[in-house]
Amino acid sequence: MNREKRIAAFKVCLFAAALVPITALVVAGFTGRLGANPVENITHTTGEWTLRLLLVTLAITPLRHLTGWMWLTRMRRMLGLFAFFYLMLHFATYAVLDASLDLAYVVEDVADRLYITAGFAAFVMLVPLAATSTNAMVRRLGPLRWRRLHRLVYAAAICGALHFLWLVKADLREPLIYTGILAVLLAARFPVIARRLRIRRATASVGATGGEIRERKNPGRSGGERTWRPRDAASGVSN
Repeated sequence: MNREKRIAAFKVCLFAAALVPITALVVAGFTGRLGANPVENITHTTGEWTLRLLLVTLAITPLRHLTGWMWLTRMRRMLGLFAFFYLMLHFATYAVLDASLDLAYVVEDVADRLYITAGFAAFVMLVPLAATSTNAMVRRLGPLRWRRLHRLVYAAAICGALHFLWLVKADLREPLIYTGILAVLLAARFPVIARRLRIRRATASVGATGGEIRERKNPGRSGGERTWRPRDAASGVSN
């Protein structure tokens, strides 16, 4: 299997994995296993998966800098749209099943409850990002304006993390974990840190290449001296 086929197969697997949460909810709904409060269960599940997928989407750039795997960028749009898909389900569950499509109630809730304000802000910011995710919209807006618009994802992710943090009143461990991961992913985008990640990856790549050359030139060493192996670059072992 060549490289393109492997990437395509990975993308299909990723697509299928992203459908697992909604499939589990549908099966639970038909089998009566949504618990004592089905609306709350659906709301929390879709909200958590929105945040998880948003974090995975934001992790792609730092991971690409660290590993040099440029093909990861091709997964970002799909993951971002799945995050928006779960956000739509999250908001629809609240608006339809919880608020009964009462617009006045929704407006009052958004204004009065801070965690709902943060969640609604995240929703509003992600709408234009989903709407402009196509190649046609990139051409229409121009790459520079498109990139500027899509920086809203950082603010949306922060609002999403705050929404979860302010929603939970007792055990804050889970929302704090998400908030910590988000802080790391945002910090990795600072120019100094991003540059260090690229330098580390380049150094490891050069070291591995050099090791392969030395190994070819010196297939064996006498005196029990250890032969350098390319994988040692990743583990920090050197001669």
